[in-house]
Amino acid sequence: MKRIVVVGASAAGLAAAETLRREGYDGTLTLVGDEPHPPYDRPPLSKQVLSGQWDADRTALRTPEDLAALGLDLRLGVAAAGLDPATGLVRLADGSTVPYDRLVVATGVRPRRLPGDRVAHVLRTLDDALALRDRIGPGRRLVVVGAGFLGAEAAAVASTLGAQVTLLEPAPVPLAHAVGREVGQALAQAHRERGVELRCGVTVTEVTGNGVRLAGGEVVEGDEILVAIGSLPNTDWLAGSGLTVDDGVVCDEYCQAAPDVYAAGDVARWYNPLFGASMRIEHRTNAAEQGMAAARNLLAAPGARKPFTPVPYFWSDQYDMKIQAYGYLRGHDEVAVVEGNVAERRFLAAYRSGDRITGALAVGMPAKAVRQWRQVIAVRAAWHHAVPNRPWATRT
Repeated sequence: MKRIVVVGASAAGLAAAETLRREGYDGTLTLVGDEPHPPYDRPPLSKQVLSGQWDADRTALRTPEDLAALGLDLRLGVAAAGLDPATGLVRLADGSTVPYDRLVVATGVRPRRLPGDRVAHVLRTLDDALALRDRIGPGRRLVVVGAGFLGAEAAAVASTLGAQVTLLEPAPVPLAHAVGREVGQALAQAHRERGVELRCGVTVTEVTGNGVRLAGGEVVEGDEILVAIGSLPNTDWLAGSGLTVDDGVVCDEYCQAAPDVYAAGDVARWYNPLFGASMRIEHRTNAAEQGMAAARNLLAAPGARKPFTPVPYFWSDQYDMKIQAYGYLRGHDEVAVVEGNVAERRFLAAYRSGDRITGALAVGMPAKAVRQWRQVIAVRAAWHHAVPNRPWATRT
């Protein structure tokens, strides 16, 4: 094995490249990235960078010296355009090709769009964050479409900077599909208390010249529009490759998508034996962990590979709230507050799927109090043991 190519130069791709070197691979290692910037961290974009607390340089994941020490064939500012597993070639958008013996796909995601929203902002790249930062502040009207974590974080920053913010969400409460109604209501109240006009149960159909149009025809006006309605995996370049694509690159429990091809990060949909489910996780921690796991399995001898079985972790900062979660919250059957008080926005909630505890989310709680639930989830604890004396009525 003389040539390994990693396509995607963000957290997952960088973690894979570093792990390959750390595990002893000394052959040609090509890292391809569609952005001109060296690998940088994305979570600060909607928080510290958007607020102006951080300069762009502070988001760098590694120093130039650290990157140089990896001995990479670094191809930045050029996207992957095609894959031919039969010949072991990655085609790049500039017309060149890169040969490989083994491949890691870590191409991440891109923002979903609305009709007309080419005049609107999205928030995925460093350049996106800097462009929006220059357009919000006192006296400016910002309309945010989508009250998921990205939209909610951006709304919180803009409101703190003095902008007039309208936050639009089709669900009954923010993050209803993930955190449940009671927790979502607590997050909604935090926005409203800080002057954000939060409107739930409304659907945006298009971006107009001066705002957005709702399904009923109403136009919500704004000086700037941010569309934050989720992401799509960057898999178009894999068309015709033979890889299975279904809301991501489909992988087994070892992160393998095909012979000699592995995937990691936001673009990977893999089978997680811990939860008995196929999942695609768009969280920073998972990207790094999966990049490392994919690289180790890529190098491993037959029979020595290890399934990737994480307890996913994510966090969000909104105003003075620190939100942390472990596990897989989507599709839960019940949520129960086991510590603290939701009204005070200082609480810990546990999530049940079937008869097992599958997730825990905390707002305003010490990190140690949240972290202990990771092991509870990892051992697949029974709900009636971990959360005793709870009714079995479904609560979402």
